[in-house]
Amino acid sequence: MATMACSFTRLTAPASANDRRLLTSSIPATTERLAFRSRHKFLSISTAKYQRYVKCSYAVEAEAMNGCGGKPEDPVEMCETRTLPAVTTPEMAVTQLNSAILGLKDDPPRFGSGIIRLQQVPILQQIEALSWLQAQHQLPRCFFSGRDQSNSLDLFNASNGECNSRPSPNLLNVAGIGSAVFFRKFRPFTLDDWRCIRRFLSKDCPLIRAYGAMRFDARTDISSEWEKFGSFYFVVPQVEFDELEGSSMLATTIAWDDSLLMSWGEAVEGLLATLRQISFFVKSQKEVPKTVVLSKNHVPTKASWELAVKKALRMINSRDSDLVKVVLARKSSVVTDTDIDPIALLACLQAEGQNAYQFCIQPPGAPAFIGNTPEQLFHRKHLNISSDALAGTRARGESHLLDLQKEHDLLTRAKDDLEFTIVRESIRRKLELICDHVIIDPMKEIRKFPKVQHLYAKLTGKLRSEEDEFDILSSLHPTPAVGGLPTQDACLFITETEMFDRGMYAGPVGWFGGRETEFAVGIRSALVGKGLGTLIYAGAGIVEGTNPSSEWEELELKASQFVKLIEHDTPFSYRQEIKSMGTMK
Repeated sequence: MATMACSFTRLTAPASANDRRLLTSSIPATTERLAFRSRHKFLSISTAKYQRYVKCSYAVEAEAMNGCGGKPEDPVEMCETRTLPAVTTPEMAVTQLNSAILGLKDDPPRFGSGIIRLQQVPILQQIEALSWLQAQHQLPRCFFSGRDQSNSLDLFNASNGECNSRPSPNLLNVAGIGSAVFFRKFRPFTLDDWRCIRRFLSKDCPLIRAYGAMRFDARTDISSEWEKFGSFYFVVPQVEFDELEGSSMLATTIAWDDSLLMSWGEAVEGLLATLRQISFFVKSQKEVPKTVVLSKNHVPTKASWELAVKKALRMINSRDSDLVKVVLARKSSVVTDTDIDPIALLACLQAEGQNAYQFCIQPPGAPAFIGNTPEQLFHRKHLNISSDALAGTRARGESHLLDLQKEHDLLTRAKDDLEFTIVRESIRRKLELICDHVIIDPMKEIRKFPKVQHLYAKLTGKLRSEEDEFDILSSLHPTPAVGGLPTQDACLFITETEMFDRGMYAGPVGWFGGRETEFAVGIRSALVGKGLGTLIYAGAGIVEGTNPSSEWEELELKASQFVKLIEHDTPFSYRQEIKSMGTMK
């Protein structure tokens, strides 16, 4: 299970025969193949098709466990959180965790499946989770920063009965590396997939979470840059760094399931191998270094964009079509003379992240999907559900007066009101099918961000059962804010019109937990990787009265948070930017 230095990245064998057929069915018999040994199977991979994945600076990792191969109806036999005494530094935390894991190794549980989280009482030192993550070089890795950081979590309600009386500080940001268990398939997310994830989660262990994302449309073909993500990808990290208010916490997770060919001993050895690679050289400042842009191009071009918008408007205005709204997107490819560090770029985005979610999802051998999205898809806490309606966009004004003028224009323009009302009422109708007492408050107001402002409404309701969580996810996505209305008509138009793969852009991104679950909408996002450059995604809603040129300008505005950072002439410190931005709200 130990890692070894090598120039090849791990290629994960699918857990099911169906997945093996999906991966190998398109490989020509005449193409040279490489055979990679899994624990009990071989997987042949075409060197011609998959050569782009093999070169990587990361070490080969032990085979991780794909939880989608489990029995959805059977929860794991043991789910437990154990809390260790407080320490003063991350180095001491790793030493203590390592000792605790070795103790568990000598006294293995008598169960064939389970998941155990070992966590520190907060390290008496606040360290930024992104700073810690940037110092690590293991894949997979993930990061999630909740938009609303005012709620405290029951961090120390350990299932072994320890530390239940401790006060719970606010959890600000979570960073994770390695895979205790991951979940990935190459077809649409199903109820059984949701149950496979849920079998590793528990109300008694609220911080055992599966972080990840889903494709905008899992029925479409997957392009090469998105292939490692599958149709969905979620991971419970082996090692997790939690940034709290005034302190930090390091945690490890061991997951095993004999039926999935991951024994307790293999899981422990894999975790110990990951712990040995933890770096303590944590940078206190993130920068996007000076780069030279070698090329920048858009798909579609501006001319093709105008044709697509006019085509959409003809359908919207036609009596023979039910289409009311469609959201069209653009992919901008920026290639620089040096590779961009996705975590440094994300740290800079966090400077502009008031009222927004920041996220990073990076499977092994894949580029990093990062974003700074303002839009919540839904948040569930027990039976309580909330969701955002967000539509209409204006830039912020350069002065208070200009800002108010832009706000007034956004509030009163008929086109924006129509676009926003479509989104809000669609979400309301979907929530009412599953929830009791749906409330909209506010009905319509302005939500301001450092560079843009949107029309906004908040919808809340109460689920009839926590089992309805899957229905909420499958029903709400895609909202008219990223797809259109009617949903099927809009998605068909997008598939027939757009000339690129959206991948996880505009799809659900977030986490599942035992007590609560939260998903944002993966907009204001980019795919960043070595040899790939930076692929920046942005979209605009097309309704009756839309002007193609105005919507192109909206795309430029939404993509600008990435472009300006990459094109900056001098190193950009996000700490300095926070100070210079002021508090325009």
